[in-house]
Amino acid sequence: MIVLGLTGSIGMGKSATAKMFAEAGVPVHDSDETVHRLYSGKAAPLVEAAFPGTTEAGVVDRVKLAGQVLADPAALKKLEAIIHPLVRADADAFLEKHRAAGAPLAVLDIPLLFETGGRNRVDKVVVVTASPEIQRERVLARPGMSEEKFLSILAKQVPDAEKRRQADFIIDTGNGFEAARKAVGAVIGELTGDKSGRHGS
Repeated sequence: MIVLGLTGSIGMGKSATAKMFAEAGVPVHDSDETVHRLYSGKAAPLVEAAFPGTTEAGVVDRVKLAGQVLADPAALKKLEAIIHPLVRADADAFLEKHRAAGAPLAVLDIPLLFETGGRNRVDKVVVVTASPEIQRERVLARPGMSEEKFLSILAKQVPDAEKRRQADFIIDTGNGFEAARKAVGAVIGELTGDKSGRHGS
């Protein structure tokens, strides 16, 4: 089974692209969704122990947690040390399951793949990109987003050009969804040898 890492900077259309892989029948493991699940499950007591007052009825309150960690690099590191191993274990179990089921290809959607040393966990990397103008427009359209917040997020991410340089495949979402969907089909075809555009169930 080929493990494909899917990544891209904020606002590049990564989530939409992940959905296209899933719609084409490829199993996709979503790191963000996993964190969400962990925050209302096994990570909650660990987070509460490290950051008292950040959970409510056994579920992490992301706003309260952000208040404690966002401006504090040491606290953020501490949180990552709790969450990253749990997400990784979840991804490993996901891969094991699909490998056993005989899937030819599985996708790990990892927002910070290059930033967290995820490159060595995957066979190939697809980077989702778009022009800086489109990226900025998409991100600033998000609720609660400001120019300042956008720039601080960008500063923490490996630059798009560097990601593209390290990618095995690049999918540009700036040309509309149809073009992106075709590109997804081409990547799947190349990795699985299935050129039909329909890949498993």
